[in-house]
Amino acid sequence: MTTSSTSGAISKKDYIFAIAVIGIFFFLFGFVTWLNGILIPFLRTACELSDFEAYFVTFAFYISYLVMALPSAYLLKKTGFKNGMSIGLWIMAAGALIFIPAAMSRTFSLFLLGLFVEGTGMALLQTASNPYITILGPPESAAKRISIMGIANKFAGAIAPIILSHFILKDSAELEAKLAEVADSVARAGILDELAGRVIMPYIVMTVVLVLLGLLLRLAHLPEVDTDKEDPQVGDANLMKTSVWQFPHLILGMIALFFYVGVEVIAGDSIIRYGQSIGIAMESAKYYTSLTLIGMIIGYICGIAFIPKLFTQVTALKASAILGVIFSLGAIFTPAEVSFTMPFIDIMTLKPIVMVLPVTVLFVALLGLANALVWPAMWPLTLEGLGRFTKTASALLIMAIAGGALLPLIYGKFADIFSTQTAYWICVPSYLIIAYYAFIGHNAGRK
Repeated sequence: MTTSSTSGAISKKDYIFAIAVIGIFFFLFGFVTWLNGILIPFLRTACELSDFEAYFVTFAFYISYLVMALPSAYLLKKTGFKNGMSIGLWIMAAGALIFIPAAMSRTFSLFLLGLFVEGTGMALLQTASNPYITILGPPESAAKRISIMGIANKFAGAIAPIILSHFILKDSAELEAKLAEVADSVARAGILDELAGRVIMPYIVMTVVLVLLGLLLRLAHLPEVDTDKEDPQVGDANLMKTSVWQFPHLILGMIALFFYVGVEVIAGDSIIRYGQSIGIAMESAKYYTSLTLIGMIIGYICGIAFIPKLFTQVTALKASAILGVIFSLGAIFTPAEVSFTMPFIDIMTLKPIVMVLPVTVLFVALLGLANALVWPAMWPLTLEGLGRFTKTASALLIMAIAGGALLPLIYGKFADIFSTQTAYWICVPSYLIIAYYAFIGHNAGRK
């Protein structure tokens, strides 16, 4: 049994192996990305930062996608996908290693440098792995493959904060109380030095794992997908093309993806604070992000089960955009007082709890369901027919991840000016832009 790809037919064994390897990478993406949610309060305390300064953690990480995506594409042209992914893992390892001197000196700028370097490695990995998984098999089932990757990504995102917080924030309440009581600067510095040092061992382990994965990948037999060798039909269609900017459907896709990543981050990162702002106790609010992730996983499972058997990638994107608008309006207009209770499982204790869930918060969590199939559907639609321009196009799409750094800042500003609920208006035009791409934009410039 063979599976067609740009580089020709590959065996079923190689196909499954390649899916498994890229699945590990997407797990790493989720694990490293979702660590930022724990690093923000950790570094805020350890480095004695203001809230504004602490959010440079997110900025340093995501801005690397914007800065390094095009250099990543250039490197991939020289190295190929497999070697490029190995280099990406080693760059991430270097970023994790920087955390050691950063922790020893308790220097926030070094932590930010480490995050930027980690993000650089992630940009290279994403620039390679997203088109790789898209092109590896039949185009009509690309969204299904990316949905499998999404499950690995979100599963890692669910467990990463729990694992890191176990090591570095296990007694954060007592530590905050102790710091509040200590007036002596030397004693205070000693406590903070001890806190900062907690991050060293987890990041040593992460460094070793990333280096070993890079070595194993170099030795592994991973099918090489060569996007520079075009299908004859694609090559003929692109004969007069001299630049990636000559593909309108790609440029519009890049814009839509920018807004998508922004609303995905808003849905996951604002929901706990939103719950607190409308009077929900932390005992319930702390589980709200998990609800968003569960919504995304359900969406991914639907993509795996039904694409392309029951509906196409375009149909999935249209439905996702429409649901995004509906759920955003539901979050905005539903009174905060309307709520219900629901059973939930505490993943740390495995004990059942009763969670208070306002309906408006439920609508925010449902944005996870609306978001799930946008990324899987967007990649094959934007990369379709690009041939030798695929690697550069992939870099442009990776640059669009910067939406995750900028749109949440706009949400935060609106929350300060108006309210945390009214601020969700930023999501409505974002989903309308995605809808435009789903209904019209993905065909722009095509004959």
